[in-house]
Amino acid sequence: MIAVRRTRRRLALTVLLVAAVLLAFLVRLIDIQVVRAGELAEQSEARRSIPQVLQGARGDIVDRNGVVLADTVYRYDITVSPRFVAPSTILDETTGERTTRSVEDALGQLAALTGQDPLQLKSLIDAELAADPEDDFAYLVRGVETEVYQAVRELRIPWVYFERQPARAYPNGQVAGNLVGFLGTDGPQTGLELSADACLAATDGTSTYERGADGVRLPGTTVVEQEPVDGGTLELTIDRDVQWFAQQAIAEQASAIGADWATAFVVRVADGAVVAAADWPTVDPNDVNGTPADNLGARSFTAPYEPGSTIKALTFAALLDEGVTTPTEKFTVPGRYATILNYTIGDAWAHGDLPLTTAGILMNSSNVGTSMVVERTSLEQRAEMLQRYGLDEPTAVGFLGEEGGDIQDPASIDGHSAFTQMFGQGMTATSAQVASAYQAIANGGVHMPLTLVAGCRHTDGTVTMQPTGEGERILSQEAADTTVSILESVVTDGFLSSQLSIPGYRVAAKTGTAEVAENGRYGGQRIVSLAGMAPADDPQFVVVVTLARPDTMKTSAAAAPTFRSIMTQVLKTFRVPPSTQPAQSPPLTW
Repeated sequence: MIAVRRTRRRLALTVLLVAAVLLAFLVRLIDIQVVRAGELAEQSEARRSIPQVLQGARGDIVDRNGVVLADTVYRYDITVSPRFVAPSTILDETTGERTTRSVEDALGQLAALTGQDPLQLKSLIDAELAADPEDDFAYLVRGVETEVYQAVRELRIPWVYFERQPARAYPNGQVAGNLVGFLGTDGPQTGLELSADACLAATDGTSTYERGADGVRLPGTTVVEQEPVDGGTLELTIDRDVQWFAQQAIAEQASAIGADWATAFVVRVADGAVVAAADWPTVDPNDVNGTPADNLGARSFTAPYEPGSTIKALTFAALLDEGVTTPTEKFTVPGRYATILNYTIGDAWAHGDLPLTTAGILMNSSNVGTSMVVERTSLEQRAEMLQRYGLDEPTAVGFLGEEGGDIQDPASIDGHSAFTQMFGQGMTATSAQVASAYQAIANGGVHMPLTLVAGCRHTDGTVTMQPTGEGERILSQEAADTTVSILESVVTDGFLSSQLSIPGYRVAAKTGTAEVAENGRYGGQRIVSLAGMAPADDPQFVVVVTLARPDTMKTSAAAAPTFRSIMTQVLKTFRVPPSTQPAQSPPLTW
């Protein structure tokens, strides 16, 4: 009987103990699954769910033929989770044999591929853990190429991870580097990379993946929350080959004559498309640190200068358009021309009275003759004649940092400069502005806004940033055509005829040799240039070449061979048909 009672007490005690244990488990279960469910789930998710940024690719910059001037390549950052660094198991997939790889061996294999010191990698990891035993992230090496990334990935080190980073590449180096610009660590820095960033910039996406307790990424757990969107393709009017040729041509001549800088600008007459905008010196976007700061931009757009006699073509076209003179009007042109006080205007060569027509004044580039004709106009008319070409404002390209020229205000201009600025002294313009003005003359008086960007083609197929293509008549057809005919006589009858003529093509051009103002006075420095068009009977392209402050050949003769070689290359590239009719220039003398 006593034994039975003891058995019952033991059973009752056991039941109570089991019930107490079950109750404790139940309370704990309620605490985990109900009371703290949200908190624990969040902590668990944070430990195993790893967010990632999905990098979109920055858009390409391409020339008119789709040749890539700037594109995106991928580099890889190799990272480590210090708290998970430990020996790992390696499976030989051929034999099925498993071996253990030490941390030192893993770092040695990795360092052999990345060119690092394995001891330094180990020190880096140890330092991270010493600062924070739960440290989950550190860089081992940044920006490795795809081949290195793939080789490291094949090592299958479980605590090593990878981040893909887009990097900018410029496969043509200096070709159009002045236009394309470049990216820095803080993003686009200059050129089209900066001004067209809204087109080129990508939109990053996001994803997450889950990681096991040993830090290994779990296969099949990646979830993409937002897909990345690549940037658009910026399509330029530039021709890569013509741009390269122009850069080579001005570099060769500028170096030969000791010029400080040079530009070459090529414009298609029909639509104002910029085919080349070359600078020397220029920048290689792949090696920005090797370029002086003054050469990082595009002088073609940002460096106004006194252009000299190339402006005479603009002045006479406007004078003819206004009916101030006719191409055959007769003038007796003296050697000097008085303006105000003790100022006089002279020509580049000494002469007595010359019997020149208006056409002869322009062809011979007479400052005196130009002043005699210009004197018939008011100060306001003179300013308007230059303003109609847009010389007092930046071109329609709107290039980053682009400068407008300077035409003096008729209300404040002095009586001497009122004459000189009509032949390119005392006023300024950029190479782009001069080329734009010559485009209007070559196009029968219709000015087409310069265009450098043909459009931005987005990934969804839409195209933005397209030019309007709308022109404005600023000269009569007759005035423009007559001016081209006179400029053709510069090539057929001028002193540079042998250096400007292109076999099979009629060429019209104007020389310019401008004095350079230093400390408020004109000294011995010169800017020499040559602007022209071809074929003269049906102008297709305008070329402007400028060489600044040469040490030798301080006349426009320095620019002539470079102009001819660039124009010849342009005519070949675009397969422009040769001229079929002979030139018929108006009389130059009487």
